[in-house]
Amino acid sequence: MRQGDAALARWYEEQKAVRELGAAQQSSEERRSQLLELLRRSLGHFERTTAYEPILLERTVCDGYIRERVELSAVTGLTFGAYVLIPEGASGRLPGVVAVHGHGYGSRQICGMTADGEMDTRGTGGHSHFAVQLVKRGMVVIAPDVIGFGERRLASDLASDPNAPNSCYMMATKLLMLGRTLTGLRVTELFGALDYFLTRPDVDPARIGIAGFSGGSVISYTAAALDERIRAALLIGYPNTFKDSIWDIRHCICNYTPGVLTEAELPELLGLIAPRPLFLESGRRDPIFPSEGFEMAVSELQRLYGDANAEDRLAYDLFEGGHEVSGRQSFDWMKQQLEAVPNL
Repeated sequence: MRQGDAALARWYEEQKAVRELGAAQQSSEERRSQLLELLRRSLGHFERTTAYEPILLERTVCDGYIRERVELSAVTGLTFGAYVLIPEGASGRLPGVVAVHGHGYGSRQICGMTADGEMDTRGTGGHSHFAVQLVKRGMVVIAPDVIGFGERRLASDLASDPNAPNSCYMMATKLLMLGRTLTGLRVTELFGALDYFLTRPDVDPARIGIAGFSGGSVISYTAAALDERIRAALLIGYPNTFKDSIWDIRHCICNYTPGVLTEAELPELLGLIAPRPLFLESGRRDPIFPSEGFEMAVSELQRLYGDANAEDRLAYDLFEGGHEVSGRQSFDWMKQQLEAVPNL
């Protein structure tokens, strides 16, 4: 009993009982307000800037779409790049999607490029160029560079290892010492990208969706729960229970939020998006987000969406694959949801 396994299991179950007792004593609205406040607190405080003017860095004609590169800022002292993909021949205001990449080499990985910016003809790495797949369905897509990946890795990490895959560990640990979280920084920057996106004349601000893969889904669900300007959410390679995935399987430190299990399990947090449309996608052979946990999350979310009288706004796909993007149902679903814009 010296290793602590039994103690950790006991503490999880004890906290689960505390959570369930607390939830049973609250109305659904009280519970929702409490969990939204939990998410807000988990971000930590990052000073927002509104004085930065977006800069258009490049504009490239691609196969069926235009690709722009813009420079943005959301947090004082930090800038970041984002790709905007616009359907070729587009006119008027179109539905827009914020596409959030996961662990890898950054936004280029979902925008049809290799790490050095060349066209990627292989589509390796599990992201399946999903921003390109969305723009080719007639939606404008913005894909911000998530801090800690690609060109946004820390100089200190690159100095010790030029091939460092990411800077999640150093960023997350230092932010924790400041009482902040890496998820909080990433979500704050995403809100900045969303603010810019909504000012574009080619984007309909009433028809905005978000799509995230893996770690990008952590950012996406948090943003969607907190900002109702996001009208539909697609979460890929992440929907699960904490117990079956983040708790039991070794993950990147950026997936961990201090104190979150004192308040809720993951499906209840995803349920904060209700009654807005939500699509859950996962591979049956995903080794880090097991299918059993996905099915448990689906079951709980069906209950939560039922309680919100929104059963028809929840959809899911457990496809035959691993930790990767499929999109076989979800990309068309996103287009349909944004075109419908339900009167919530």
